[in-house]
Amino acid sequence: MVRVQLAGDGSSRGKKRVSGNTSTKRCWPNCVAVAKSISRVRSSTAHRFAPCWREKKTGPNPTDRRKLGSKHRPIVDAQGIPLAVILSAANRHDITQLDALVDAIPHIRGKRGRPLHKPQIVQGDRGYSSEPHRRRLRERGITPVLAKIGSPHGSGLGKTRWLVERSIAWLHSFRRLKIRYERYAHVHEAFLSLACALICWTRLKPLFN
Repeated sequence: MVRVQLAGDGSSRGKKRVSGNTSTKRCWPNCVAVAKSISRVRSSTAHRFAPCWREKKTGPNPTDRRKLGSKHRPIVDAQGIPLAVILSAANRHDITQLDALVDAIPHIRGKRGRPLHKPQIVQGDRGYSSEPHRRRLRERGITPVLAKIGSPHGSGLGKTRWLVERSIAWLHSFRRLKIRYERYAHVHEAFLSLACALICWTRLKPLFN
């Protein structure tokens, strides 16, 4: 079973996370492919960057005096391994990127048959509360577990959210990602893909030694 979690605090900093019971070994072939072809891979969470230009995928950051910024939106499995990452403007709300994040999950080769390409469960906090998006996920055969706005705390999602936060910390351990220096979005996305490939390699390689 694949379980995906989206992490967001309900603010414009929206962070996305995917968490699940996916076998990490099944992800390994994809990670190798990512390392060989960086341009194909993307992963999921949102964060801002300081020096940004008025180019595509930048926007006024409402949490930083409306300075231009971007967000990293990674989607990870239950072990915190990034499955995909997308880049967006800092002023884009979390829910607007949900469909794109789920679509960005690559096909995972494993047992015989059609490659796994979608999670069975998607978890998310109140930043992803949207009935139309819940309906679309169900139509795709995905069970949405998205906290509703105004619902009491204590749903238990916080017990797995830390995995996404850790994945974000891994991404931002690369100085090139912590602050965006690139004028063009596709250049910064290339560095994002490279960082995800390195994280996959570092975390999964010991399983195959």
